[in-house]
Amino acid sequence: MSDPAAGDAHRVTGDTAPVTGDADPVSRVTDAGVPGSGGGDGTRAVRAGLPEPAKYAPALPGPVFAAHYHLPGDPTGPYTYGRDENPTWTLLERAVGELEAPGQGAAETLVFASGMAAVSAVLFSQLRSGDVCVLPGDGYQALPLIRTQLEAYGIGVRTAPTGGDAQLGVLDGAKLLWLETPSNPGLDVCDIRRLAEAAHARGAQVAVDNTLATPLGQRPLELGADFAVASGTKQLTGHGDVLLGYVAGQDSDAMAAVRRWRKIVGAIPGPMEAWLAHRSIATLQMRVDRQCATALTIAETLRGRPEVTGLRYPGLPDDPSHKIAAKQMRRFGCVVSFTLPTRARADRFLGALRLVDDATSFGGVRSTAERRGRWGGDAVPEGFIRLSVGAEDPEDLVADVLRALDTSAA
Repeated sequence: MSDPAAGDAHRVTGDTAPVTGDADPVSRVTDAGVPGSGGGDGTRAVRAGLPEPAKYAPALPGPVFAAHYHLPGDPTGPYTYGRDENPTWTLLERAVGELEAPGQGAAETLVFASGMAAVSAVLFSQLRSGDVCVLPGDGYQALPLIRTQLEAYGIGVRTAPTGGDAQLGVLDGAKLLWLETPSNPGLDVCDIRRLAEAAHARGAQVAVDNTLATPLGQRPLELGADFAVASGTKQLTGHGDVLLGYVAGQDSDAMAAVRRWRKIVGAIPGPMEAWLAHRSIATLQMRVDRQCATALTIAETLRGRPEVTGLRYPGLPDDPSHKIAAKQMRRFGCVVSFTLPTRARADRFLGALRLVDDATSFGGVRSTAERRGRWGGDAVPEGFIRLSVGAEDPEDLVADVLRALDTSAA
């Protein structure tokens, strides 16, 4: 699908400071000079967050391992202590910001040790005792844990399903609305712009979990959200070897509170993880396009199987969420969900797969699938399967899925 946005300015906080040699990985840049400039998603992903070219310096500087920095005199520079800032984070934060909000110079991004660290940072930095927040009732299975902790702090929590924009019905009096679209694992979609407008009219902030869509699938900030939050562990980094999270936002006061929360709890990524994540973003567009195309092929294949029920993929024209998804999403994701008749049948199916690993998480270059009911936290049937489509050849994956369905029938 086309990418209408052009320009990639991203605010980098603090003064500039060279790290190695002549390279300056945190130099301020304008829309005209940002290394990630380019109208297409592939160009943007490959160039995102790179420093200005410097003679003899690498295109992407290596990770900076530092607990402290030389700091004579007053501590006025951007790098003072390793829990607060790191040059490797800065480049990654700029890269993610260019993807989540290209051309929006006021956007700020903060990276975290995991997706849940990012989720927690938004909720616990923005809410106080006596506030009310609205969560999706069908979202990520760790949200009930979050709810318990919020309520322990005297914060009221309401829930409603993602589908049908049901959260509209419980918005009155809320301080923050949390959306997860597409939802995990059910793949329902809500109208971000509609919900954001309704929430703002009631004085509520809006955060959108953008993990499943990625910034190449949808841009919540452009649709009116105050925060775009994601687990970079999934498709953003895409190799199943990094735990990471991030928060992007455009309100400086709100993001300052998120930054303060990160400092207080120390939920920071390691420099190596940040560097690996930045390196992986360069292939994001290629991976996402391949995985989304194959996911649609798999979904179309499963639609013809009589033992498969409850098939969901927002890219299918007859999916209940397709109309809304097509309005706000540019790509429909790599996850397909469906249900097999019994738990035993689902387990046999997973055991018969050869190119698909039985593993949790999603978004990796290697296909994975799991029976979500085994965790006990999702309201899904025992035979419910979440299939994350990787970068393998589509014809090989289709053959493997069909063979496993046939084998599991015995």
